[in-house]
Amino acid sequence: MKQIRLYSLILVLLMVSCSKVPLTGRRQLNFIPVSMLGEMSLTNYQAFLTDNPPLPANNANTVLVKNAGNRISQAVENYLNENRLAEKAGKFSWEFNLVQNEAINAWCMPGGKVVFYTGILPYVKDESGIAVVMGHEIAHAVANHGGERMSQQLALMLGGVTLNVALQQQPALTRDIFNSVYGVGSVLGPLAYSRKHEYEADKLGLIFMAKAGYDPARAITFWEEMAAIPGQAPPEFLSTHPSNQKRIKALRDFIPEANNYYQKP
Repeated sequence: MKQIRLYSLILVLLMVSCSKVPLTGRRQLNFIPVSMLGEMSLTNYQAFLTDNPPLPANNANTVLVKNAGNRISQAVENYLNENRLAEKAGKFSWEFNLVQNEAINAWCMPGGKVVFYTGILPYVKDESGIAVVMGHEIAHAVANHGGERMSQQLALMLGGVTLNVALQQQPALTRDIFNSVYGVGSVLGPLAYSRKHEYEADKLGLIFMAKAGYDPARAITFWEEMAAIPGQAPPEFLSTHPSNQKRIKALRDFIPEANNYYQKP
């Protein structure tokens, strides 16, 4: 009975608190105000950098991360403006940092706060590989998958209360939900995005990297290399859904459309 009530609650929230995902037009549950999500993002981002100071701007790998980030963020702004989503473009204040951490991880918070961990560098190998991951993580933020995932978690764990009420009544739990959604680290552990989220982020990511001047086919080689590593599980930052082979097929099927956006430097 409790489970039925929870599903009913989510259905009601979905009916009254919907937004649409760019490119796919999928309707998503989202009852967290963008401004409030942005405030939480900035607070948690600054706290993370305090505990994990970024590597200096003149570090060779930092330069690669920032170059890829600047190019892709400009492509994102152009894409949103071209698709009459200028109001969404104005919600981002981009920052790109590299931190010393052996975890195979990278994330983008709401508002465009992006962090790469040094542990992922052996896997991306070069700037175009960074662009694959960068495009994917930024796509999650553009599609507001984190806000959707957090809305779902608040509905299930706190009865669908507003974020403001959740922060007042359960501040520690709400903070843990936020950090687990965005892959920053939490006592709850990471909350994997759904298969639907991952496919959407893959497709949007291909468009963003293509518009930024990176060959979208690099995403295929990245995932083929990941799949070929004996015993290598997919990195947490890209979730376990879908499997490598299914992701590669979906990416390959989408390459012709992504090529329409490819702007060689």
